[in-house]
Amino acid sequence: MDQALHVFITVAEQQNFTRAAEILHMTQPAVSSYIQNLEKSLNIKLLERTNKFVRLNKAGEIVYHHAKNILGLYTRMENLLDDLKHTASGTLSIGSSYTYGEYILPHKIAALLKTYPQLNPTIMIRNSNEIIELVLHHQIDVGIIEGELKTEKLKIMPFAYDHLSIIAAPSHSLFNKDKISSFDLSQETWLIREEGSGTREMQEKGFQRLNFYPKNVMTFGSTQVIKEAIEAGLGISLLSHSAIKNELQLGKLKLLDIEGFPMTRNFSLVTPNVKFQTKATEVFVELLVGEGFKS
Repeated sequence: MDQALHVFITVAEQQNFTRAAEILHMTQPAVSSYIQNLEKSLNIKLLERTNKFVRLNKAGEIVYHHAKNILGLYTRMENLLDDLKHTASGTLSIGSSYTYGEYILPHKIAALLKTYPQLNPTIMIRNSNEIIELVLHHQIDVGIIEGELKTEKLKIMPFAYDHLSIIAAPSHSLFNKDKISSFDLSQETWLIREEGSGTREMQEKGFQRLNFYPKNVMTFGSTQVIKEAIEAGLGISLLSHSAIKNELQLGKLKLLDIEGFPMTRNFSLVTPNVKFQTKATEVFVELLVGEGFKS
């Protein structure tokens, strides 16, 4: 059954039997046979087929959603059993929010592999809300989000501080003022992250702290693009110190001196609320938590 579900998921995502067969290194008739047998065992059609496309019907959407969860749990079970026989090795799927994933996580992975070279980490970068969903549906072993979350469905463990300040290009006119007011800031164009981003959440809190919401905003799906836009003079933003370390050292960006800033938040580990963790997950969590709370 697990192979049939794997084939079904591949067909659903590729929306094409031929492409699915190529990815699975199978013949197209073999792929079709798996799908037919799966539909027969469930006694319901799962796909709409034409000469141009293959699409999930309502039943297919239900099976696809649960099949992803089932295969995730099956892989996790195999990894746990393998851990009984070996040291930490094999796959470790990590999901991380953008700030931590792009600017801090690569260094942590390098340190992890020095001690456990047989590990094979895979990293997925998404916003914090998406990382939570991936952990909930067993698509990743461990997640890292910006901020905290309270839920009985997951284990949430803050493990490091992050500081955020309002950033501008060195040539920005705000640096000519003796004291920058909330009114001054409200007149600027603010460069903000998309909904669901942990940084966007902090940016919203920053506006509340300053007691205004900007009239002019530009929304970006990446902190890197926001940094480039600030350098280009498009506006200002509230960003993590972790994300702008190099730009500050090179003088490409500067921190605005604003009362009440920098703001502080936590980076938090997110794992399934289960009794057993894979050895790979355990050593990764121990690496981050063992370093103690720090910026």
